[in-house]
Amino acid sequence: MQPFELPDFYVPYPARLNPHLEEARAHSRVWAREMGMLDDTRDPGTPEIWDEAELDAMDYALLCAYTHPDCDGPELDLITDWYVWVFYFDDHFLEVYKKPRDQSGAKSYLDRLPLFMPSTAESTESTAPEPVNAVERGLADLWARTVPGTSAAWRRRFAASTGHLLRESLWELANISTGRVPNPVEYVEMRRKVGGAPWSADLVEHAAGIEVPERVVATRPLRVLKDTFADGVHLRNDIFSYQRETESEGEINNCVLVVERFLRVAPQVAADTVNDLLTSRLRQFENTALTELPQLAADHALTPAERADVAGYVKGLQDWQAGGHEWHLRSSRYMNKTATLGMSAARLPALLRSARISLPHVPYQKVGPTPLPAFDMPYRARVNPHRDRAARTVAAWCGAMGFYEPLPRHPVPLWTAEQLDGFAFEVCAASLAPDASPEALDLGTQWLAWGTYGDDYFPAVFNRDRDMAGAKLFNARVTEFMPLDCGPVPVAENPFERGLADLWSRTAAPMPERGRREFRLAVEHMVESWLWELNNHLQGRVPDPIDYLEMRRRTFGSELTMALCRLGHAAEIPEHVFETRTLREIDAAVMDYGCLLNDVFSYQKEMEYEGELNNGVLAVENFFGCGRDEALPIVNDLMTARRRQFEHLAAEELPVLAAELGLDGRARRALDAYVGELRDWIAGVHKWHHETRRYDERPPARDTGPSRFIRPTGLGTSAVSLFTAR
Repeated sequence: MQPFELPDFYVPYPARLNPHLEEARAHSRVWAREMGMLDDTRDPGTPEIWDEAELDAMDYALLCAYTHPDCDGPELDLITDWYVWVFYFDDHFLEVYKKPRDQSGAKSYLDRLPLFMPSTAESTESTAPEPVNAVERGLADLWARTVPGTSAAWRRRFAASTGHLLRESLWELANISTGRVPNPVEYVEMRRKVGGAPWSADLVEHAAGIEVPERVVATRPLRVLKDTFADGVHLRNDIFSYQRETESEGEINNCVLVVERFLRVAPQVAADTVNDLLTSRLRQFENTALTELPQLAADHALTPAERADVAGYVKGLQDWQAGGHEWHLRSSRYMNKTATLGMSAARLPALLRSARISLPHVPYQKVGPTPLPAFDMPYRARVNPHRDRAARTVAAWCGAMGFYEPLPRHPVPLWTAEQLDGFAFEVCAASLAPDASPEALDLGTQWLAWGTYGDDYFPAVFNRDRDMAGAKLFNARVTEFMPLDCGPVPVAENPFERGLADLWSRTAAPMPERGRREFRLAVEHMVESWLWELNNHLQGRVPDPIDYLEMRRRTFGSELTMALCRLGHAAEIPEHVFETRTLREIDAAVMDYGCLLNDVFSYQKEMEYEGELNNGVLAVENFFGCGRDEALPIVNDLMTARRRQFEHLAAEELPVLAAELGLDGRARRALDAYVGELRDWIAGVHKWHHETRRYDERPPARDTGPSRFIRPTGLGTSAVSLFTAR
């Protein structure tokens, strides 16, 4: 029996079938046999993975005919061969390495595979070793047939995506070997790599004969389209594959199981929750395509041909989602028994919830003080002895930058000196950097004050006026105040720009060029993320929970403060170490703890007094359809899981990474020191939130700008106040 009834999936796009299906079926069968996937005698010692009947029943040609309905016959043959290869790799890796828990053998095996994907378009014959198994033979053949006619940029992207789905299988194997079920945030982000859907998205371009313009590939809209597509593919697959993976394969890397363990719920509830998340991600895909892509095309002046390529890419991803769902309903690989007659009616409330566009949120509701949960905090905050000096210095600096003065678009000053004293930025800075010199602590405290002032200035001006054009101009000017050569900057138009110019000149001057680039990028990311927050306000939209977490790392300024930690070790730790998955995951886990902690403390201020939509507690409320008191424990559990993941990475993966990269003693000691500084960061953020008065009470009244409604006067007009009073 199935462990749960399949949920009612949100399937917004019609599935269509490629007319070349039968030719692809015949071709893929022949190709698989030629590669040795159906002949276990060709590779002695390899267990039998498939026979022809199993290959036919899984029907990967049907998958590709559904997911690529418009390509021609030869292209469908090629795409189908790729999918036969990737599923064979998955099953081969399971039998040969996962089940025996052979970590070292798996690493040696995976290390060879990138050799069959040279970055040039030439054949692999002269550069790759002789293939010794069906996976290597298939990859060598497919790469040589795929890359001719493609750009170098696309080949790099496709090779990276292929490498991820191969290499990150070690992460899955490590979890199975230790019995460790990952937390939801970790799982979704890692599944994008090991699950292969970004790889599928790259093949969508090839099948359609298009390429996304390289100059917009890394922008937020294209990144979100790819990520939401990947999440949709993987979450759907996890629901269908739960029974096979948990009952037959001993697999624990499945989102239904992850949610089941994290929320401590039954499989049916977990499957329905994963389906709600799948729906939310597809809605995010649609929202991004409809609201962000048109602006992207205008901002980057895409040509008509480039716009057509982007539109074709979006259509290809939609076709894949629809076709992938149809295939899952038919393939022998998955549980796909539909609900019995009448069962759908019993689940009608869940269906309606899944089909919603968004839940309405009424801003400025009275929510009262937030009951703080028992936070998981094993670290003791250390305090820099120069904290009092930093408090005096930051107060004078904010005055010199004009933070206490009225503004042209906001006549009521945003801050007063008394407010700044209550904000206590020096408390945060003194624990983030307990060993810093007096001058360094002054600088760090001023960066915190500047970033927080900007976080207040931006919504007070641009959110209030719904001024996206002005906000984009504000964002575009930020880079001009951070010249890499530390040269002249434009005349500042507001205290935010004046403060940035001053801080940049003092911070960047002693940095190497690498440090300047990295730190400038962190500042750019923070300010650019405020546009995302504004876009949500313009739509009145509570963000999707995954999109929220990934953007919150930028809006909170976490990248900025942590970049300073990394730069302190730039001379001791090679740059490529910080680009590894392990270090990126360490940083992200720490950021998430701090961001969600801030959301808990700021909840009343943001909900009741600011009408904010971008808050993690609210995102959880909106997703689960629950209240604040039900959402808070979920947020706290997620914070705890992320902090524990940070410690797991530091204790288990970081030493292995250091050995693999051959780091010397100096670099390893610096890595240990960096991890210690991240613990200081967590402890410092926790301490500051408990001591600052920024979230204690209602902020003073702020200027709301010129009235958009002229109140009439005279006889009979008093009733107007019923509709204009607030």
